[in-house]
Parts: sequence; structure tokens; C-alpha cells
Amino acid sequence: MAKVVAELKYSAEHEWVAADGSGPANIGISAVAAEALGDIVYVDLPEVGSTVTAGETCGEVESTKSVSDLYAPVTGEVVEINDDVVSDPALINNDPYGAGWLFKVAVTEEGPLLSAEEYAAANGGEL
Repeated sequence: MAKVVAELKYSAEHEWVAADGSGPANIGISAVAAEALGDIVYVDLPEVGSTVTAGETCGEVESTKSVSDLYAPVTGEVVEINDDVVSDPALINNDPYGAGWLFKVAVTEEGPLLSAEEYAAANGGEL
């Protein structure tokens, strides 16, 4: 079973959000999604300075199996992208909640998010 981190919030589309209210929120995709995708070979992330809107597509993740849209779990301005994951997308598979984070957003509004417990129950993850 894929790991679900208790301190994070999750979108129904498998993105996670790490926000403590003191700065930009980190965004990534869950281990559940990374396992389902298989070996990730390419990511297309939103540009720094662009605005993302909760629930709307903002990029894509490509694996050896398929291409999946990346959805913004929050609304706000993208303030940083993870250049390491752009040059080495396998980081998402190896460490989806750490080195495999995707981008940071100065959040103005959260989309509908699930608690870790709700996400794990709906997607077969394990806390």
C-alpha cells in the first residue's frame, strides 16, 4: 500500500499540499498517484509568476504508462518550481513527499481538500 502522510492535505486528483500558513505551500503528487503512474519520465510544471486556480490543470506528468494532467489544489501565484524534479522526474517515484515536490504557491484560496484519513480511505493508501 502507498504511504499517505498524515500532516498533509490532498486533492481528489492526488496532489498533496503542505501549508502551515507562514509561507508558500509546497505542492506534489501522492505516493498513491506515483505508484499508479509507474516510472515517471517527464513533468511539465507551471511557470514561476503564473497564477494557478484550484481544480484547474496546471501541467502534466508523463510516465512510461500514460500522461496525466496535474491539477492545482490551491489558487495563487507560483513562486518556485523544483528544477531538480524537472531534470530528474524519477525523484517523484523515489521520494514523492520530499525531494519529489513539484512547485510552491503563494496561496490566496484553497480548493476542496481532503484530510490524510479521507484521502487514504478513498484511495487505498496507508497512514
